Amino acid sequence: MHSSLTCDLFCTVVDNYGDIGVCWRLARQLVQEHGCIVRLWVDDLTAFHRLCPEIDVQGQHQRIAGVDILHWDRDAAALPAQWTPGEMVIEAFACDLQPGVLDAMARQPHPPVWLNLEYLSAEPWVREHHALASPHPRLPLVRHFFFPGFEPGTGGLIHETGLEQQQQAFGTGTAGRQRLWHQLGIAPPPADACLVSLFAYANRALPSLLEQWRIAPQPVVCLVPEGLAATQIGQLLGAPGQAMQPASGVANCPTGWQGGNLTILPIPFVRQERYDELLWACDVNFVRGEDSFVRAQWARKPFVWQIYPQAEEAHIEKLDAFLARYLALLPAREADVVRNTWHAWNDPVHHPALDWAAFYATLATQRAAAAAWAARLLALGDLAANLVAFCENRLK
Repeated sequence: MHSSLTCDLFCTVVDNYGDIGVCWRLARQLVQEHGCIVRLWVDDLTAFHRLCPEIDVQGQHQRIAGVDILHWDRDAAALPAQWTPGEMVIEAFACDLQPGVLDAMARQPHPPVWLNLEYLSAEPWVREHHALASPHPRLPLVRHFFFPGFEPGTGGLIHETGLEQQQQAFGTGTAGRQRLWHQLGIAPPPADACLVSLFAYANRALPSLLEQWRIAPQPVVCLVPEGLAATQIGQLLGAPGQAMQPASGVANCPTGWQGGNLTILPIPFVRQERYDELLWACDVNFVRGEDSFVRAQWARKPFVWQIYPQAEEAHIEKLDAFLARYLALLPAREADVVRNTWHAWNDPVHHPALDWAAFYATLATQRAAAAAWAARLLALGDLAANLVAFCENRLK
């Protein structure tokens, strides 16, 4: 436990849940594992409420899990007059602090350590740019760019102490799974089914994937949280505007849709702790954005990442940078299958259709590689600890 380092963490909710998902995990870990005093400033409490139901969407100041949560009015010139900056001020994902906030930081006898927490990337240039300083052109402030990453010399990834022990306890016996199914409001899936979690943006490759699951030789149970993918599936099944309804001519299952060997079960959008358990319980996880992408890696299960699309297909280069590292742990044939699957999922226009049968045949090899990958990441240290160490060194 470190001394009571004070921290202001600012978050703009851009992509529904990804930004606040990362910030909420980080804020809690800074408090619970490092003894920090954290104020989390968020501009959209409604999205935050989906991840943490205790959030009062009308509340201007509330305290949950030891974190002070404040509504951030980004249209205001500055924060309330009584605000005194913490020793560490973090801008999550270049959310741009107001000029009045920067002025208040500059007025301190000892200006805070000012960090821009960047988006996660495996691209080679990340290590070179990690922790670089950028002096403010007008004020006596220096901003440092802090990059999460997958190799030494970067900030690492969010990883709570004891996460492996929690996963191991969940996987021991059946009690953890039974509790999860009850909380999700579904019956326990058949023991011989391939369990798939599907958290995705709308995707042109989805219709083909659903059809492959329907005719697959093994049962597939797909658990779909509320959101864009669930809405798309509802539309594909002939029920626009509804997350799940049975399609014409197929058997109705009590809480979802069933056809051939495919069962689709809608589940509620769950808090982060339950989402980790969902990843642990499934055989394959389709994830999107950044937060679920990282949690899928800690789950040590085969997964498929849908990266957030960017202009001029810049995201594909980022996707390939990660695959170059991750697939190095797989034999060449299996690596090609995984690469083709990820590309088909992210860019179906320019790549052959996703081949579920080929992907399914490699699951055992993928599980071994996923475990080895997670062990490699653990050696980097975690993001929260690296942030605290960097700040403490700058304050000396």
